Amino acid sequence: MGMMAAFTASILLLPLVLPPLPPPPFLFLLVPVVIMLLLVFLAFSPTGRRRPALPPPPRNNNGSGV
Repeated sequence: MGMMAAFTASILLLPLVLPPLPPPPFLFLLVPVVIMLLLVFLAFSPTGRRRPALPPPPRNNNGSGV
């Protein structure tokens, strides 16, 4: 709990103490987009192995015809 409080305090106080930083290079802004595109591609790409076929459903042999 104390570690979270220290982290929260540093997030709130460090921007007031540190000088303003220049914006990051444009390439760094593309990194999250590239990671997201890679994850979407991997989510929808086939794995290369076939799934085993499902067995047929059991037959109803009690004579009711349903």
